[in-house]
Amino acid sequence: MAESFTVHISSNLISHLLDDGERVKTRTRKPKPNIPSNPKQDGIDDSKKLQGGGWPLLQPPPPLYLPGIPPKQENNPDVDRIHSVLKESEKVLEKLEKKEESMLEDVTRRAKDLHDKEFKAPNPKPVPCLVEKNACLNCYEENLKEPLKCAQLVNDFAECARRARRSV
Repeated sequence: MAESFTVHISSNLISHLLDDGERVKTRTRKPKPNIPSNPKQDGIDDSKKLQGGGWPLLQPPPPLYLPGIPPKQENNPDVDRIHSVLKESEKVLEKLEKKEESMLEDVTRRAKDLHDKEFKAPNPKPVPCLVEKNACLNCYEENLKEPLKCAQLVNDFAECARRARRSV
């Protein structure tokens, strides 16, 4: 619904549709202007004619629709009915766009809720005997040349690991 368009119904179109082709076009002949056969007889120099006179300029047709300027309103009941139908359809379109926006927000929110519920990361289980393990590693780092000083900490770590295995 991002693209919009404008429909302009002119009074000529409505009158044409109402007449149903009953009107018959009649041709009227335009009188030809009197052009002297010898242009120098009128006493005007050719260079002056081209500068000021020449062919008459044609006026462009009036625009059918200018943005920001409402078209002329005529007191035609058919035109009034068409305008009222257009206004009603614009109101309905606005309501539908608002409804679409609210539904889109609702669907987006629900999708996010479902995604959050389904794809939660499981809670990590605590590592058993982490304290004993860190105590052993620290002891070995402090006593690089005498690792036997850490024997008691190693035994404590091994006992904790046995208990953890049995509980599972």
